[in-house]
Amino acid sequence: MSERDQLRDVFAAIADPTRRRLIRLLAEAKETPLHELTAHFQMGRTAVSKHLTILREAGLVLDRKAGRETLFRLNAAPLREIQDWVAFYSQFWSANLLRLNQLLEEEEE
Repeated sequence: MSERDQLRDVFAAIADPTRRRLIRLLAEAKETPLHELTAHFQMGRTAVSKHLTILREAGLVLDRKAGRETLFRLNAAPLREIQDWVAFYSQFWSANLLRLNQLLEEEEE
């Protein structure tokens, strides 16, 4: 996977704890300007802006200009890919644990 494709990958975008925290903050608000988001972190506006760029390239964040400010909001639709991936493995483990339980019950008999 090229570096550019990786920047657009939802899994890569949420791999960083700072970006996951940004997603949570944006999920709790309708639209938030950069300076308000930056106040939640011990890093500068430039660093927060770089994280937002990665989230935007993955389709997780939308932005719009409002005067001199840029407002950011969450676009949760790409998270469906992660939900689907987790759901697949949830079914996998449920089926395997059920089989294990059946085997253990058969051994007890």
